[in-house]
Amino acid sequence: MSKILISACLLGYGVRYDAQSKRYDPRFSLLMDAGLLLPVCPEVDGGLSVPRLPAEIVGGDGVDVLQHNASVIRRDGIDVSGAFLKGAEYALKLVEEQCIQIAILKSKSPSCSNSSIYDGTFTGSLRKGVGVTTALLERHGVQVFDENQLEEALNAYSALGFTLPDEITF
Repeated sequence: MSKILISACLLGYGVRYDAQSKRYDPRFSLLMDAGLLLPVCPEVDGGLSVPRLPAEIVGGDGVDVLQHNASVIRRDGIDVSGAFLKGAEYALKLVEEQCIQIAILKSKSPSCSNSSIYDGTFTGSLRKGVGVTTALLERHGVQVFDENQLEEALNAYSALGFTLPDEITF
């Protein structure tokens, strides 16, 4: 049975930049209990502390950071792109070791978002784009969903020929 990569914050782990636990969907507990989820926090795995200053991508999105055409900048102006790249590489290593093809990652995150990220102005404004880890995983064929796309993620998992345990119905 293949696992699904998941942002650790979605399981309630206190790894977010503000050290707060994200209120998670209780359906994730069923998936975790069934052994289907592999938690990861690319920012912590890349060497960033908890808590930490918020960071946003400036000059593009995660694809551009991978190409060294954009940077991940903390609110105080420090470039933390290296840590984000290191964390993305760690997530890719897990994906390759575990033959993972599906990921459920945190929306709006400069690491994990699959559709929109903060615009780099630290004003709370969003724009279209993906996070660094999502960009790298998608480059390697992983389908990335966010926490609001659980049903779609599980449908994709099933479409790959994997069977969900009977107790998991949505």
